[in-house]
Order: sequence, then structure tokens, then C-alpha cells
Amino acid sequence: MPSISTTAKIEGTKTYATKVFFSGSTSTEREAVVAEVQAQTGAILVPPYDDFNIICGQGTTGLELEEQYLELVRDPRLSVHGASGSGLDAVITPIGGGGLNSGVATFFSDKSTRVFGAEPSFEGADDCRRGLEAGERVTSVKSLTIGDGLRTPVGVLNWEVISDTKKVEGVFAVTEEQIKAAMRLVLERVKVVVEPSAVVGLAVCLYNEDFRRIVEREGGDKGWDIGIVFSGGNTTVEAIGKLFS
Repeated sequence: MPSISTTAKIEGTKTYATKVFFSGSTSTEREAVVAEVQAQTGAILVPPYDDFNIICGQGTTGLELEEQYLELVRDPRLSVHGASGSGLDAVITPIGGGGLNSGVATFFSDKSTRVFGAEPSFEGADDCRRGLEAGERVTSVKSLTIGDGLRTPVGVLNWEVISDTKKVEGVFAVTEEQIKAAMRLVLERVKVVVEPSAVVGLAVCLYNEDFRRIVEREGGDKGWDIGIVFSGGNTTVEAIGKLFS
């Protein structure tokens, strides 16, 4: 784990592991420690995102989200489409290494549902958005965004999916203050405990004008039914208090 990980994540990991190995904050530093541990112990690495099996596993989020949506809109008042049952118009997920987003995009690739990604903009944490703009993957990220679960570049296999506009239609970024505002809304109104990384998708829907213009243009007066994936609840009362102090 990066030594700058939040206390909640470190302590939570210690409850599952007999030993936690620490590294620097960049993906290169983490990979170096992984290689060292493997050489010393013969351990097998379960990749966090850049692996076909991980992508497919995280893609089951899309399956569950669609099932939950279809159950929810049995009440036609909860859909912009009323009783027509048109299905989810869009899904947006956070992007760190890209396992979740590429998996969800793979699940929805043969459906009409559009998939988008969300990142923090602070100190270049929006590497995926910048990479898509430049036409090539950004290979390193060094950011201290409050969305600490997203401080990593998109993986090679994940980039193959996310950079395919037939699978992911766009990636958008939000500021630290916008992330905090979205997190406050979830804590106070939805009553769900989330970490900052989890709510970047909601922040995009609420505050990113480029994304909102797409919805207004494509959705017309009705708008879209949008599924937003909250990924990450690794926080504490103390961390939340410090964030909003």
C-alpha cells in the first residue's frame, strides 16, 4: 500500500492481512515493492485492474446495476421514460486504474446504454481524460487529490476498452470542491457513507457543464435515466470531519 494511504484503509487492510507492505505513492513505486515481495516470498499477484479476469469481474457491477434499475422502474414515476421501459440511458463510474469502468463498458457494449468515466482534475489525476484528448495513454500520475482511490494511471488493457468510443463515450473531470459537495449530498441526503473517490461520477452529473450539455442535447426535455456507480467507502468519522472542517 502507498504509505500515504488513509488511516482507515491501512487499518482495514491490517484486519485482513498478517503483514502490510508499504511503498511510495506512484504506481511505479508500488510495482517495485510488489516485485520485491514476490521475489522474497513467491507470492502470486492478484492485479488490481490491469487484467482480463479483473475487468470481467468488475464488469458484473454493470449486471447488478441493470438488475437494480429494472426493479426500481417498475414504478414508472421513477423513470424519465415513464412506463415505456426504455432502459438506462447512461452509466458513469469513477476511473482510477480503469478496471471498473472498462468492465462496466464491456458489459454494456452490446446494449444501448452509454458509458462514461469520471476523474478528479486536481494535480493531473484526470490522466484518462487527458490521454483521450491527446490520443495516447498517460503512463504516470502523481496527485494528492482527495479522491485517493483514483491516484493511478489507467492500465494498458483497460485503456484498450476505454479509448474505444464505441464502448466509452467520454471521460469528465471535477474539482476537489465539487467532489466534496457531492459527498456532502450523499452523506446528508442519501444517508450512505462514501469516500471522496466514490462520488466523482455524481459530481460530474451535477457540476460538469460539458457532460450536462450532452444530456440536455441528447435527452431533450426529459433528460436521461443515469446509473451512477459509488465505488469506495473507506473513510472514518475523523476523516470526514477533517475534510469538511
